[in-house]
Amino acid sequence: MLKKIQHYLATASLFVAIMPVKAQTAPVITVDLKNEIAPMTPVWAWFGYDEPNYTYMKDGKKLLSEIAEFSHVPVYVRTHSLLVTGDGEAALKWGSTNAYTENAKGNPVYNWKIIDSIFDTYVSRGMKPLAQIGFMPEALSTHPTPYRHYWKPGDPYTDIITGWAYPPKDYDKWRNLVYEWVKHSVERYGKKEVESWYWEVWNEPNGHYWKGTREEFLKLYDYAADGLKKALPTAKIGGINIAGTKGKGAQEWTNDFIKHCISGTNYATGKKGSPMDAILFHAKGSPKSVNGIVRMDMAPQLNDIETGFKLTMSYPETRNLPVIIGESDPEGCAACGMATNPENAYRNGTMYSSYTAASFARKYILADQTKANFLGAVSWSFEFEDQPWFYGFRDLATNGVDKPVLNVFRMFGMMTGKRIAIESNRMYAIEDVIKGSVRGAQSDIGALATKDKKSAAVMLWNYHDDDKTGPTETVNLTINNIPSKKTDISIYLIDKDNSNSYEVWKKMGSPQNPTKEQIATLESAGKLKKISTKNINISKGKTLVSVQLQRQAVALVKLDW
Repeated sequence: MLKKIQHYLATASLFVAIMPVKAQTAPVITVDLKNEIAPMTPVWAWFGYDEPNYTYMKDGKKLLSEIAEFSHVPVYVRTHSLLVTGDGEAALKWGSTNAYTENAKGNPVYNWKIIDSIFDTYVSRGMKPLAQIGFMPEALSTHPTPYRHYWKPGDPYTDIITGWAYPPKDYDKWRNLVYEWVKHSVERYGKKEVESWYWEVWNEPNGHYWKGTREEFLKLYDYAADGLKKALPTAKIGGINIAGTKGKGAQEWTNDFIKHCISGTNYATGKKGSPMDAILFHAKGSPKSVNGIVRMDMAPQLNDIETGFKLTMSYPETRNLPVIIGESDPEGCAACGMATNPENAYRNGTMYSSYTAASFARKYILADQTKANFLGAVSWSFEFEDQPWFYGFRDLATNGVDKPVLNVFRMFGMMTGKRIAIESNRMYAIEDVIKGSVRGAQSDIGALATKDKKSAAVMLWNYHDDDKTGPTETVNLTINNIPSKKTDISIYLIDKDNSNSYEVWKKMGSPQNPTKEQIATLESAGKLKKISTKNINISKGKTLVSVQLQRQAVALVKLDW
């Protein structure tokens, strides 16, 4: 990365100039508000989690309310285990709704009470389900025993795979379960509301989550889609939420799924093809602990995304379909804490927030390059009820206190209108990040910019893969073609000293039983902090803003006129 490079990335909809990188290069970023790229699609406004029953619990409701409040569009939420049999008691990587059981004669018994409490929580906040049709109810599973698991961090991951992961013993009952669920949803929420949702079948069928064959999964999908479309012909369904998208096997699964939906024989109807209204796949990074230091790795995640986008664009029938990254994260196990997995120590502090800013910017670039219809990227990160403070789970909040990463999404919520081209002499080229992440002598200092009718916003970050102390750097940001003679400029900051409940908690002595006063202090520290605001005169449509960025810091420069 120390050799001189100059990359000019240009497509019909994209121009981002990545200038030569030299040792000790002072970061300079330029934004031209007339240089529009594309609409600022809020791909960040998608979240998900394993444990559906957290949804309606105390801290779950609080967090969902906060997310809904800072988003200017409806937020989509995806969760596992919506059809799993059980009493609704939440546990790590476990959830249940008891939606389907059978009586003594083997006849279906439907109970929507718990699912309703989950979806009610979303809809009442203006949120929408990315409704996952899964997993297998105990009474329908071909291998129902054992069913309930009791996994905990440190246990083998595959301990979670029990009777819910198997195909149905009766596909007609499976189809009718989906039909009754969707029919009930329309009756409860209205046709227009349910039409705005997305539905998808299962999760990572090429991995541990599916104990059937590929053909059995396609059959599972066909019967579910048929039940859904019979209940609501205008409902939107997609797939396949594959794991490890870049891998050869994952690509084979995806290609087989797409070809089946285009021209295969439908297992449920006998007709040609199967409904496919969206394409979904997963993308994960791969952090490691190196000599006691966390080293992130964005490259695998971006490779998954690029592969998924290109696969979608390789078929005329799918080129215009919405693309949803069903899980898009720095790594793969939200419930694995840093006590059992030291590489997860990035999760509490600003490394998670800077990674999130830097990686989302690259998702936009990849969508521009491939011309994929990029609709959303699900951050598989929520909250874990009644767990130790800052345990190291991949979550947005701990015990109702927001972590630094949530403030990046608050920043995204202020970025509207059109995306604007940026030039940076310190932003790693997309090709280099895909090849080797961010490992050079200098950190990645880049930007994502937007402009609306009476505002503009520029997100800045100072990111590096290695969790080591680096220099605080002065970023000189020039904004050109401001369409006003006066503007208010506000700067928001996430770093060690701002918008950071974790650092405040550590200064308290890392209490596991904080007082009410301490909790109030932590809640305040967890909010996004505005560090400055002023009204300035604009000369020749131009202004220069200097921002001090610590290593792993994220800032938002907001203009309002």
